[in-house]
Amino acid sequence: MKPMKPTGGWYVVAWFLLGIYLRIVHPVKVEGAEGLPRHSVLLCPNHASNWDPLIIATRLPVNYRLHAMAKKELFENPVLGWILKKLGVFPVNREGADIKAVKTAMEVLKNGDNLLIFPEGTVIKNGIGYVDGLPAHAKSGAASIGIRTGAILIPVFVDGPKKPFHCTRLIFGTPYTPKITGRKGTPEETQRAADELLAEAYALGGQRVGGTPL
Repeated sequence: MKPMKPTGGWYVVAWFLLGIYLRIVHPVKVEGAEGLPRHSVLLCPNHASNWDPLIIATRLPVNYRLHAMAKKELFENPVLGWILKKLGVFPVNREGADIKAVKTAMEVLKNGDNLLIFPEGTVIKNGIGYVDGLPAHAKSGAASIGIRTGAILIPVFVDGPKKPFHCTRLIFGTPYTPKITGRKGTPEETQRAADELLAEAYALGGQRVGGTPL
């Protein structure tokens, strides 16, 4: 099944209403958005809070055709799952290799649309993954999808945690080019690319991976 295009009426209404709310409750200073490419972009932010995907989506143009990969647990509620699918979000099983989610992600990018994936796979609080309890680190999935599709990989920094009515930073970096051999690279090269991409995302905010100052 082809992923739904996040440009219809549902997306416009959600983008507008959420945008108003978030601009009041979570004001954001955006940097670098003016230089973003328009097609086949894979945005790879650090993951500081559950607000991150909404903040990023509503700070991009409404016609940016942004899809997002989200944990499958969000889709267990049929109403929420239906809404998310209408907004161009698709589920991923974080406990193992999810071939269907990978194929959907690759189709999004090959069609020229844009995609949001958090390489850490979980919210990071005080340098530790909220779900896995491990120190902040990049999983190879986002880098692998980017390499296999030829997408433009963009590191993104998001401040966190979010405090109501306090301005936070959202910084879009410049394209990252993986250093690989062959068309797909080796597993070691893919993991190195994922690590470098995440390190660049944090560095945009003057931080090491996990949030400590550089």
